[in-house]
Amino acid sequence: MFGISDFSIRERTITDASGDGGIDGYHIDTDAKTIYFIQSKFRINENNFESKEIELEELLMMDISRIMEGETIDDAGQEYNGKIKQLQREISSLPDVGRFSYRIAILANLKNITPSRLMKLTGGYAAEVFNFEKTYEQLVFPVITGTYYTALDIVIPIDLSNKNAGSKISYNVSTKYGECEITALFVPTIEVARLMDKYRNSILKYNPRSYLEFEGHTVNESIRDTILQSDTNEFSLFNNGITMLSDETNINEKIGQKNKAQLWIKNPQIINGGQTSFTLSRILSENPEKAEDIFRNKEVLLKVITVFDNESHTSKLELIDEISNATNKQTPVINADRFANEQFHIKVQQLVFERYGLLYERKRGEFSTGINDGYVDPKKIIERNLFWRIYYAANGKIDKGSERRLFKKNQFSDIDLNMLENFDRANTGLELFSVVRGKTGAQQPRDQNIYAKIFLYVELFFDLNCKSSAEYNLASLEQRWSEFGQRQIEKFGPRRKAYIDNRTGEAKIRTLDGKFEYIPSFRVDLSKFIDEIKRATHAPSVIIDTP
Repeated sequence: MFGISDFSIRERTITDASGDGGIDGYHIDTDAKTIYFIQSKFRINENNFESKEIELEELLMMDISRIMEGETIDDAGQEYNGKIKQLQREISSLPDVGRFSYRIAILANLKNITPSRLMKLTGGYAAEVFNFEKTYEQLVFPVITGTYYTALDIVIPIDLSNKNAGSKISYNVSTKYGECEITALFVPTIEVARLMDKYRNSILKYNPRSYLEFEGHTVNESIRDTILQSDTNEFSLFNNGITMLSDETNINEKIGQKNKAQLWIKNPQIINGGQTSFTLSRILSENPEKAEDIFRNKEVLLKVITVFDNESHTSKLELIDEISNATNKQTPVINADRFANEQFHIKVQQLVFERYGLLYERKRGEFSTGINDGYVDPKKIIERNLFWRIYYAANGKIDKGSERRLFKKNQFSDIDLNMLENFDRANTGLELFSVVRGKTGAQQPRDQNIYAKIFLYVELFFDLNCKSSAEYNLASLEQRWSEFGQRQIEKFGPRRKAYIDNRTGEAKIRTLDGKFEYIPSFRVDLSKFIDEIKRATHAPSVIIDTP
């Protein structure tokens, strides 16, 4: 939550050991003038992690007041360990320690306790509880998406030695969305790399997409080659630059250093140039020892748009959308990208993560940080169009499940986020899809009937409350599908389709083996087939969407 990504720095402030005075860790936030004490009581067992609660007596074991008073031993006469004494030294050396407040972060499940009662148990200190749900939502998910640390304001050093006309070009612009100021200047690429490495996707909040690891491969390699294979500043010529949004922007050229200046930006957000910024940060993280040499004398154009009238959030978003559409040239913003930040898709992403632990990729590339850091298996990420095709197929809308680019159409008025059973059915369909994909090794199984099979599978195993795995049930599904296919062949005969051979130009006939969805009565026939199975097992009848 404080942007400390270096493990050695974090480990240094973990005090958990014999003689820790009930304090498991600490953090001194010099910006907010707050000292945090951490009490962690989560269990390592999966079930206990979510169900085991901390005992209230354990909170009474925290010797915060005694330690802050400079005592070196606890009430029982045991000496505090070296990490606790280190904590005491760090706090005592703060020049303005009197301005600091104290807070406790409790990492544990703790229910049915009021804040006032909790404060009594902690000796009068304000406390915040991170139970397992809050941990997933506010700690785990932000790390996976690279949004765990938000930039409030940043300072970028500027080199004036080669800028004859000053550090910047700045002018005011009147738009239909309000007054803006545009500041254009060249900044060191290493500062952009550091900025992105620190704040990651949290600085791309308004960008319609995140880092495109694979789709943007050509662009990424071009950026990488220009930086790595040149000792001069061709990068400033070849790159389109970065566009950043801010609430306030200042440049100070009088900082007591010759040919140096500082750019200060409040609430920065990159709305164009995310690919450039992320690629620079990757180069930095991969070459920490050689970074100064790699980035030396290489600059990139930065355009900062300061929005003066930022009270209207809607107008701000409209302005961002138009700028993104007009300035994205390296990797085009497709229509679907513009829907990614809508509240509907944010809520869907939150729902499927909290309920099933699934990663719904509403914004292209948003999980690249988690993949690169080894937190996320790429196979666990669900591409947005694929999610909706499986959702619709699992809920009986097989034709819609077979459609492409559902996200681009963004027509989800028929989705009720409160109908959790529909999402449960989709999750069951996703389990089957994952098994089929795992067996074929393909990102998209080539089975032409996969979405019809998903519906059949959900009807057979979701409603019947079958607890066994999708892999175990796959054989049973294929047997049922074979029975259905044989019935269709007996009813209609083999399906055939005429086509022209591109090589010879001859008219030929192709047999559509098993592609039953071409039959007009396909959905009705499948519905009847499922009804027969359910009647035989005394299960409720199926309801399928029909035209």
